[in-house]
Amino acid sequence: MEKIIDILQEKKLTFSFEFFPPKTDEAEKQLQNTILHLKDLKPDFVSITYGAGGSTQKKTEEWVIKIQKEFNILTMAHLTCINTTKEKILHILDHYRQNSIKNIMALRGDQPNDQTIQFTDFHYASDLILFIRKNFFDNFSIGAACYPEKHPEAKSLEEDIEHLKQKVNAGTDFLITQLFFKNENFLYFRDEIRKKGITIPLIAGIMPITSYKQIEKFTKMTQCQIPDSLLWKLDKYKDSEEDLKKISIEFSIQQCKELLENGVDGIHFYTLNQSIATIEILKAIRQVHSSL
Repeated sequence: MEKIIDILQEKKLTFSFEFFPPKTDEAEKQLQNTILHLKDLKPDFVSITYGAGGSTQKKTEEWVIKIQKEFNILTMAHLTCINTTKEKILHILDHYRQNSIKNIMALRGDQPNDQTIQFTDFHYASDLILFIRKNFFDNFSIGAACYPEKHPEAKSLEEDIEHLKQKVNAGTDFLITQLFFKNENFLYFRDEIRKKGITIPLIAGIMPITSYKQIEKFTKMTQCQIPDSLLWKLDKYKDSEEDLKKISIEFSIQQCKELLENGVDGIHFYTLNQSIATIEILKAIRQVHSSL
């Protein structure tokens, strides 16, 4: 299996999916079915998230290896700084290396409210990235997160970009954005990081809204902006799940088409372990963009 950075350097455009590790038998069956449906779309890679405080660490490891070996899809493992030590990270990465996992998404992790969840040996994603590079050099291709509308804890976008430079200088190969709904914010962010000398590939993170409850969650957790025109439509049809999904998918299709027209390096779909919305979006944009 390849490294993601090699694919990004070979192709002008990539598309990929993100899943989260299931916690129940029913959820495992759902994820298995989702992967079976999405596999036919031939993604360049998929990723598996890491629960808050490392709560799904074992499930993340299990599914990363399972997807790559059983489904033959290049898979990237998320790894965070929360509740871990250098020894644990070395053990996890050695386990991945032994199982031909070559791609890591290195994250700080969400700031915990639970006092039992702590940052110990690693306080920032840049610490984790530097540690991986020093101990494994080029065994792994390393991705990092970025925020087109700035990290919620950053005082300004300028400050956030300076922190991003630290992650890049530590050894990051490529970036994947937090979800966003306003392309103008992404394009402005891309221009600003390029001005600051950050030239590595920048992949856009896209998540279609599949339920009205997600809106408050998105705006609260990520502080991303949702266009008023979209909010108005979603509010109008909040009691009709079918109409709401249709509106959201149509918006995501247009959002992706506009990103493609502006030369995005890749699109990473946050699937929420569901396949229908992602399939519809990809089918629509593939009609106008053959390289996908």
